[in-house]
Amino acid sequence: STMEETDREAVATAVQRVAGMLQRPDQLDKVEQYRRREARKKASVEARLKVQSWINLSVCGVFFFLFFGFWFFFLFYIFSQKDSFKPGTSVFSLSLNLTGNEDLRKNHLHITCREIADSLNMLLLSCIYCLYFDSGVVLSVIFFFLPFFSVPEIVRETHDLIERGELLQAHRKLMDLECSRDNLMYEQYRMDSKNTHDMNLIHTYFGDMQKLSEELAKQLWMVVQRSLVTVRRDPTLLVSVVRIIEREEKSDRRMLDRKKQTGFIPPGRPKKWKEKMFNILERTVSTRIEGTQADTRESDKMWLVRHLEIIRKYVLDDLLVAKTLLDQCFPPHYDIFNRLLNMYHQALATRMQELAAEDLEANEIVSLLTWVLNTYTSAEMMGNSELSPEVDVNSLDPLISQNVVDQLLSKYMSTLTSNIIGWLRKALETDKKDWIKETEPEADQDGYYQTTLPAIVFQMFEQNLQVAAQINEDLKTKVLILCLQQMNSFLTRYKDEAQLYKEDHLKNRQYPQCYVQYMIAVINNCQTFKESIISLKRKYLKSDMEDTLSISHTNMDAILDIIAKEGCSSLLDEVFMDLEPHLNELMTKKWLMGSNAVGTICVTVEDYFNDFAKIKKPYKKTMTLEAHRRVVVEYIRAIMLKRISFKNAEERKEGAERMIKEAEQFRFLFKKLAAGSGEDTEGLCDIIEAIAEVIKLTDPSLLYLEVSTLVSKYPDIRDDHIAALLTVRGDASRDMKQTIIETLDQGPSQPNPNYVPIFKEITVPTLTVPKLLK
Repeated sequence: STMEETDREAVATAVQRVAGMLQRPDQLDKVEQYRRREARKKASVEARLKVQSWINLSVCGVFFFLFFGFWFFFLFYIFSQKDSFKPGTSVFSLSLNLTGNEDLRKNHLHITCREIADSLNMLLLSCIYCLYFDSGVVLSVIFFFLPFFSVPEIVRETHDLIERGELLQAHRKLMDLECSRDNLMYEQYRMDSKNTHDMNLIHTYFGDMQKLSEELAKQLWMVVQRSLVTVRRDPTLLVSVVRIIEREEKSDRRMLDRKKQTGFIPPGRPKKWKEKMFNILERTVSTRIEGTQADTRESDKMWLVRHLEIIRKYVLDDLLVAKTLLDQCFPPHYDIFNRLLNMYHQALATRMQELAAEDLEANEIVSLLTWVLNTYTSAEMMGNSELSPEVDVNSLDPLISQNVVDQLLSKYMSTLTSNIIGWLRKALETDKKDWIKETEPEADQDGYYQTTLPAIVFQMFEQNLQVAAQINEDLKTKVLILCLQQMNSFLTRYKDEAQLYKEDHLKNRQYPQCYVQYMIAVINNCQTFKESIISLKRKYLKSDMEDTLSISHTNMDAILDIIAKEGCSSLLDEVFMDLEPHLNELMTKKWLMGSNAVGTICVTVEDYFNDFAKIKKPYKKTMTLEAHRRVVVEYIRAIMLKRISFKNAEERKEGAERMIKEAEQFRFLFKKLAAGSGEDTEGLCDIIEAIAEVIKLTDPSLLYLEVSTLVSKYPDIRDDHIAALLTVRGDASRDMKQTIIETLDQGPSQPNPNYVPIFKEITVPTLTVPKLLK
């Protein structure tokens, strides 16, 4: 019979399909999947048969007296459809029998009942269209039956599923509703595409479905916005969202393909939920970057540093989560990690450009550039080993353009120049306040007086250089050059202030109380400045740049030497102002009678040099030599002032011996003061002894020879010096003086190349005859 023949065909078809499914050993793992798929197919077929039979009987019973002519067609349709479904039913029954799984049969029954209820509307409406496609009362029949359909009930159920977070089930129901609506609208479009009234009736009836779609989308976007949190707590939820989006993408493609063929596309299509998802992610990333600024400059001076650090932490954490967890929840073709990486990069670029456009302070510019140029690509962020190899820092575009970087650097250098000038001026003003204190300055570990000025200045330079080095080598070099240039100008001001300090002290030598000690500190600071400049250059300047700054360095050394020299000179002025009364006693009757002026001079000098011991060695050595020289000069000047003229040989002998004795006292004093310096200072005192020998000479006939010996040793002696010396001797006539001077002028001069002129500093006073009054 036909029925038996159909069964045999069904069995053969089923065997062929099962054999095709189980061709390879690995396909055995999918047997359960095949069973479930066949169970759903069988359930769907049986549901359609049962529902369709019920609908056909119901429609015929109600409209029997109106549509009797269609009854025969209805029965014919039923039987023809039943026959066409039989092979499929047989195939599925065979597949169930082959598996022999009782649980699958029970599951199959459960699925069948559920899908019958969910698909009732679609099947009812489809059957009516199949029955009455050629009549003009299709919509009339449909809307007659609308009260009996369960569309509103399905909408409510779907709404409840959305609220409970069962998004996959809710979306399945929504798709069934959309399928029913779209099929009705498509059939109406085919029948009469211009009948907008009937099309609107269908759209109105399914109006709540659009709200349902929007409500579901809202839930999806909430999950997408929190995807980096959700993927840690409930990755299944995120996977469900992605599956829903993928379903919608397939529906979009299907509807667009049908539009190309028929020109019809349902309202709301294409939904483009995948595109919307990426837009949501992009807005979420931008909001996350912008929302990290917790403070402003007014509330926290370190606001930018905090802001950038939070960004760094958030971005790194998010990308690590995206790589390790998020990537597994999306299909490979989404390339979700690289898409997110690009989103973060673009959001960061936008944020950095916004920050660069603000009125940033110097330290803020450095913070921004350091982060953009270094931190971003470092191991603390994009260069993190856990992001490799997906993230290649060398392929990342710059966050801000080179032009913007150059503008920021230019602004930074301009601001830094103003700041350094201000800082140096403030540091000097602060140091000057210390100079008038009544307490001595502090000493370093070696006991040398100093002030905090060099430490403050170079600490400031060091900080700015360290900051510049964080950005790049070029900026570091520029900042070093700037620091040294400003140091040059600063030292000129320092020299002027030290001079003013001396002048103010001379107006009242009792004030400031610790003038000597602070002037020593100023001198010592010069040595500290020199050492610090060398250290700074060695640490921050490349060797190939040394020549560029050599002139500047030489200028600074010269200024520092001038400051120290003037400081030493001012201290010696202080000494000789105290020595003046005792120097005035030299070469006088009182001196010849046994004055202790030289003894007092030596004690006073030694007392001052106890303080001068706290001058650093290079300048202390200079100080000792200068003091020795000035004492000798003042002693010789006292001789040339002709305060005394020896009356006889005895006085000449006594005076000469006294001069030799005092020269020895000076020699002993300065040898003691110069202990350890390795300097031979005895030569200066030899001049005093040589002059004493001229005065001591007892035979006047040998006077020319003795004077010529003196002149050959010290060729800077002038005629007036010789005349004054002979005057002090007291036994040379005017003619003898003239003869000796004239003879010396004619003699050859052979100066000692190592001799440092001393007589040129000594002026011999000339007698002036006052004008007679009347």
